[in-house]
Amino acid sequence: MDRRILKATLTLFLGLIVQITFAQKKTVTGTVSDTSGKLPGVSVALKGTGVGTETDFEGNYTISVTEGDILVFSYLGYKSNQKKIGKLNTINVLLEEDSSELDEVVIVGYGTQSKRKLTDNIVKLSSDDIADVPTPSVMNSLAGKAAGVQISQTNGKVEGGLNFRIRGQSSISAGSDPLYVLDGIPLINNNESSNGAPTNPLLTLSPNEIESIDILKDASSAAIYGARGANGVVLITTKSGKEGKAKFSVNISSGISEKANSRDWLNAEQYVELLLESGKNGLAVEGWPAEGYVEERLDRYSDNTWREGTYDTDWEDLALVKGYTRDADFSISGGDAKTTYFFSGAYNDTKGIVRGNELNRISSRLNVTHKLTDKFSAGMNLSFSRTNIDRIADDNAFVSPLQAIAQPPISPDFVDGEPFEGTPYANFLLQDKHAYYNTIIRRVTGKVFAAYQFTDNLKFNSDFAYDLYSQTEDSFTGSLAPFQSTNGEAFASNVNTENYIFSNYLSYNKTFGENHDLDVILGTELNKSKRRFNSVTGQQFPTDDFQTISSAAEITAGSGSFTEYAFVSYFTRATYAYKDRYLFKASFRRDGSSRFGSDSRFGVFPAFSAGWILSEENFLSEGSAISFLKLRASYGQVGNAEIGNFASRGLFGGVSYNQKPGIAPIQAGNNELSWETSDQSDVAIEYGLFNGVLSGEVAYYVKDTKELLFEQPLPLSSGAPEQGGINNNIGRMKSDGVEFSITSKNIQTNDLKWTTSFNIGTNNNEIIELPEGQDVVNGQNILREGEAVNSLYLIEYAGVDIDNGDALYYLNTDDGNGNLDRGTTNDPNAASRVVAGNPFPEVIAGLTNTVLYKDFDFTMTFQGEWGASIYNGGGRFQSVNGDWFDNQTLDQLDRWQNPGDITNVPQARLGAGNGTSHSTRFLEKGDFVRLRNITLGYSIPKALIDKMGLSKLRLYFSGLNLLTITDYTGYDPESRSDAGGVGQTFYSAPAAKTLSIGLNVTF
Repeated sequence: MDRRILKATLTLFLGLIVQITFAQKKTVTGTVSDTSGKLPGVSVALKGTGVGTETDFEGNYTISVTEGDILVFSYLGYKSNQKKIGKLNTINVLLEEDSSELDEVVIVGYGTQSKRKLTDNIVKLSSDDIADVPTPSVMNSLAGKAAGVQISQTNGKVEGGLNFRIRGQSSISAGSDPLYVLDGIPLINNNESSNGAPTNPLLTLSPNEIESIDILKDASSAAIYGARGANGVVLITTKSGKEGKAKFSVNISSGISEKANSRDWLNAEQYVELLLESGKNGLAVEGWPAEGYVEERLDRYSDNTWREGTYDTDWEDLALVKGYTRDADFSISGGDAKTTYFFSGAYNDTKGIVRGNELNRISSRLNVTHKLTDKFSAGMNLSFSRTNIDRIADDNAFVSPLQAIAQPPISPDFVDGEPFEGTPYANFLLQDKHAYYNTIIRRVTGKVFAAYQFTDNLKFNSDFAYDLYSQTEDSFTGSLAPFQSTNGEAFASNVNTENYIFSNYLSYNKTFGENHDLDVILGTELNKSKRRFNSVTGQQFPTDDFQTISSAAEITAGSGSFTEYAFVSYFTRATYAYKDRYLFKASFRRDGSSRFGSDSRFGVFPAFSAGWILSEENFLSEGSAISFLKLRASYGQVGNAEIGNFASRGLFGGVSYNQKPGIAPIQAGNNELSWETSDQSDVAIEYGLFNGVLSGEVAYYVKDTKELLFEQPLPLSSGAPEQGGINNNIGRMKSDGVEFSITSKNIQTNDLKWTTSFNIGTNNNEIIELPEGQDVVNGQNILREGEAVNSLYLIEYAGVDIDNGDALYYLNTDDGNGNLDRGTTNDPNAASRVVAGNPFPEVIAGLTNTVLYKDFDFTMTFQGEWGASIYNGGGRFQSVNGDWFDNQTLDQLDRWQNPGDITNVPQARLGAGNGTSHSTRFLEKGDFVRLRNITLGYSIPKALIDKMGLSKLRLYFSGLNLLTITDYTGYDPESRSDAGGVGQTFYSAPAAKTLSIGLNVTF
C-alpha cells in the first residue's frame, strides 16, 4: 500500500512538472486595427497585472505571455477587447469604435477613474495637445483646448508670467493660480522675481516628459485637495515605460520668431511737422512754450540734424527684433515583466523678440517602476532642470526696450558706434550695452513610492516627494548706463524653496455581485515647505570690468529672510456605481495649516456628486440616435490658502532709534483668520450622437466665494502699527457660467480621418460684499459691490470740441435727481469716474481641427476671447497729439486744426495736457480670434524606413500665433503690463510669431 501511494505521488509530481514545463512563457505577436486600418499606440495589457505594451506605428505588438492569460486591448475612443491565450502565437484584433470614449481613463486626486463613470468636471489633455508647439512654456500650448480655461502669458518676454484661470477669477486679494500637481507632487509656484516683472515658475517643465494634463474644474473633483483647491487643480502626469522592446525617440526642431504685430508710428518728417505745430499752438493758447523752445529741443534730440532730415530711426525695430527657438530632446523607454523605465533629456534655446531677452534650458527625467513580488512594487520619479534667462527691465522702467518707441525718429540710435545720449529719455541701447540682469532657476523634483497589494481589492500606497526650487539673480549696471551716478552697481540674490510631501493612503475596490461597484480611498498627507532668501547690493566698482559684489567698495543694501509653513491633511473618497448607470461620489478632506489663525487652524472640505447614464436605460439603449447620454450634478466646498505665511500673526520688526536697536509692531494678529471658502455647484449633460460621430457636454456652474481676505485699518489707540491694519475674512464674490464642448468625427475612412473639436465658455463675476460696503480704488481699478472684480474705473472721454479743439469729458455727476449729468467739460477734474470696463473676458472659445490623410497629419487650433477691456496706460504719452516730445501713433495726424473739424483727436498743444488725462480715450475692447498653433507633418512610409532600422520618421512644420483677427489697435490683445494694473498695458511686448521645422525619429 505504501509503495502504491509513493508511486501515485511520483506520478502526480511528474505530471505537475510536465504541466509547469508546458506552461512556460511564450511570445505572442499580432496586429491591432479598426475598420479603417491599423492602430498605433493601442494598449496591450496582461489582465490583473501591471504588465503591458503598446502597438507600434504600424499597429503591431509583441508580448510575453503564458497560456491561459488574458490580454486586454484598449484604445481611446474604442471599446476594449479581451483575448484568452491559447495555442496560437499570433493574435490579430479588430477594435470597435466606442461612441462616447467610455474607456478613457482620467487622473483624479490620488487615483484614476473611468471617464464613463465620472461625475466630476475634468478635462483631459494628452501629450499630443502639447507636441510640436514652438514655445518654451508647456502651458502656453494648451490655450483654446479646454472649455472655461483661460491660459495666456503676461506679455512677449520669454519668461513672462503665466495667467492660468479656471472658470474665471476666484479671489480678490488671495492667490488666483490653480494648484499644480506633478506626479502627485504639489509644485512650488511662487514668483521669485526681484526686477519688478513676474516670471513663470513652470518654465522648468519640458513638454517631452509629459504624458497627460488633467484639469479639475469643479469643486467635486478639486475638494480632495481641500484648502488649496478653490482655483482648480492641474494634474500633470509624466511618461512611464511599458513592457516590451526598448524604444528610443529623438525630436529636433528649429524656428524663427518675430513680433506678432507692429504699430504705425510717425516718421521723422511727420514728427517734426506735429511738434512744430504743437509748440505754436501751445504758445498761442497757453502762452507757453517760448518762441524757439521746440526748435532747440529738436536740435538736441537730433544731434542738430533734423533740418536736413538725416535720421529717420525706427525705434520699434530696434526694440523688437528677430528671434529664434531651437529644441532637441530624446527619450528611452521600455521594460519587462518586472521593471519598466523611462529616461528623457531635453534642451531649449530661445532668443526672444525683445532685444536682450533670451532663455536657455536643459532638463532630464528618470522614471522607474519595479515589481519586487506579485504583491509589492516600488519606484522612483526624478527630474532636474536648469533654466538660464537673460532678462530686461519691467515695462514701467525707462530702460525697458519697449519704451524706446517713445524716442523721436529724428534721434540717431548710434553715433560713432556708441549709443546716442541726447534722446529725451534714457536710450535703452546704453542699458543693453553696459548692464545685464540674469536669472538662473535650478529645479529638482523627485518621488519614491511603494505599493503593497494586500488582497485583490485592497492596496496600500506610500509616497515621499520632494520639490526644490533654487533661483539666483545677478545684475550689474555699469558706470556708462543710464541713471548711474556711481561707479557701477551690482545686485545679487538667491532663494531656495523646498517642499516635502509624505502621503499614505489605502485604496479599496470591489464589485459585489453584478450590479455594485465600490471604490474607496482613505489617507493622510503631510506637506512642509521652507524658504530662505538673501540679497545684497553694492556700488562703487574700480572699473566696469569688475561686476560681482566682492569688488564693490560700498555695500548699500542687504536683506534676508527664512520662512516656513506646513499642512497636515486627512482625506477620503468613495465612488459607487449601481448597474453601471447610477453613479455616486462623496469626498471629504480635513486640512490644518500653520498659515491659519490659532483658533481656526483646521478646515473641513466636503463634496458630493451623482450621475445617471440614461443611455443604459431600456427607453434609450436601442434604436436611438443617442448613443450615450449622462446627467451629472455636483456640489463641493474648497478653500484658498494662498493668504501668505504670516497673515494671521502679530508681527514685529527691527527698528533703530538713535542708533540703538529695538523692535516695533508691524502687523496686528488675528487668531481667527482662515482660508477663503468657495461653495461650487455644477450640473452637466454629456452626450454622444450617431454612434459617436458627435460627442461632448454642456455644463452650468456657480461659484460663491466667501470670507475673502482684506486688510482693515485699526485706530492707533488699539496699539496697532501706524502703517497697515489687521487681516480679516470679510467680503464675498460670485461667478457663474455656461460651458459647451463638441467633438465631431467629420470623416472616418481608411485614408482620411478628419475630426473637429469646439469649446466655448462664459464667465460672469460680481462682488457681492466688501468691508462696510466701501469702494476700494487702486489706480485705474476699482472694487465695488455689484461690479466685476477690479473693474476699470475712469472718467469718460466725450471727444473734441469742434470750435476750439479742446478734449471733452462727460461730467457723470449726480444731477440732484439720482441721475447722471451727461453734460461735458474740458476740465477732467470736474468729471467723475465711472466703471468703464471688465478686465476679464466674458467668453472664451477654442476650435481645433485634426486631419490625417495617408502619411500626412495636420492640426490647427483657433482661440478667441470676447468681453475684456484693455486700458493702455502708455496711451497718455504715445497717442496724445504731440503733448510732449514722445513719438506718436500715426492716428494722431488726424488732429483738430480748424474750427468745424470733426475728429476724435484734440488740438496739438505742447505741454498743455489737452486730452492726456486717464480716461476712456485709451480704453478699448480686447476681443480677438487667433490662430494659436498649426502643425503639418509627413511620416515616411514604413516600407522605406524598415531597412534603416527605424519605426518612425516624421518631418513637420509648426507655427505659433500666425494670425490674429481683432479691432484692438494696440500691440496684442493678450499682452498686459508686468508692472501692475489689472487689465492694463504699458509699453508691453506683443506675443512672438514663430515658424519652425522639425524631425521626429523613433528607433
